[in-house]
Amino acid sequence: MGEHPEEAASFLDSVMEKVAEKLPGHDSSSSDSDDEKSKKPESKKPEPSSISSSVKRLFGREKPVHTLFGGGKSADVILWRNKQTSAGVLAGATVMWLLFEWLGYYLLTLICHVLILGITILFVWSNASAFINKQPVRIPQISFSEQLFQDVASALRFEINRLFTVIHNVASGRDLKKFLMVVAGLWILSVIGSWANFLTLFYVAFVFAHTVPVLYEKYEDQVDAFTFKAMDEAKKHYGTFDAKVLSKIPRGPLKDKKF
Repeated sequence: MGEHPEEAASFLDSVMEKVAEKLPGHDSSSSDSDDEKSKKPESKKPEPSSISSSVKRLFGREKPVHTLFGGGKSADVILWRNKQTSAGVLAGATVMWLLFEWLGYYLLTLICHVLILGITILFVWSNASAFINKQPVRIPQISFSEQLFQDVASALRFEINRLFTVIHNVASGRDLKKFLMVVAGLWILSVIGSWANFLTLFYVAFVFAHTVPVLYEKYEDQVDAFTFKAMDEAKKHYGTFDAKVLSKIPRGPLKDKKF
C-alpha cells in the first residue's frame, strides 16, 4: 500500500508534463531567448571607409587634397599625377634660379635676351620660308581684355583691404593671442629672410609647394594625427602660460573712440 501514493504522484507528474507541452506558452523563456538571439542584428564591424571618414582632418576639411587644389591640371602638376610635367616644371624653376643666383642674371636682362632670341628666330624663319617653299610661322596675336584687368584689380583690392583689417584688429589691442601670433610670425620671417635673398626664398617656397602636398597626400593620416596631438600639447602650454603670466597683466577697459 505504501507504493501506491508514489505511483500516483509520478502518474500525475507525467500527465502534467504532457499537458504543459501541448500548451502554446510552453518553454516560452527558452524560445523567446532563441527568437531574440535570432532577431538581434549581428554587430557589424566598421568598414575601412567609415573609419577613414571619421578621422579628423586639418582645417576641418572633408574633401581630398586633389579637390582642394582645384582638381584640374594645376592640381595634377602639384600632386605629381603627371610625373613628366611636374618634373619639367620643377626643372624649369631650378634653371631659372641657377641663372639668376649663380650666373648673375637680372630679370630685365633675361627677358630682353629671350625676346631678342625669339624675335630673331621668327624674323629669319619668316623671310627664309619663301626660299625653302615653307609656310611662314603663324604668330598669334595676343591681347588682354579690360575685364581681366578689372577682375585682377578687384581681387587685389579685396586682399589688401583684408590685410589692413587684420593689422587694425591686431594693433587695436583687442586680442592678445592674435597679437603674439602675428609678432612671432613676423619675427620668424625676418630671421628666415636674413639667411637668403628673396629669389632664393621664392625658389625654396616653390620647391616646398611641389613636394609637401604630394608627401602629405601620401601620409595624411599620420600627419593629421601627429599635428592634432602637437596642437593639443601647444594649447596646454599656452593655457599654463596664460594662467601664470598673461592673466596677471593689467589691462584697462577698451572703449571705442568716437570721432
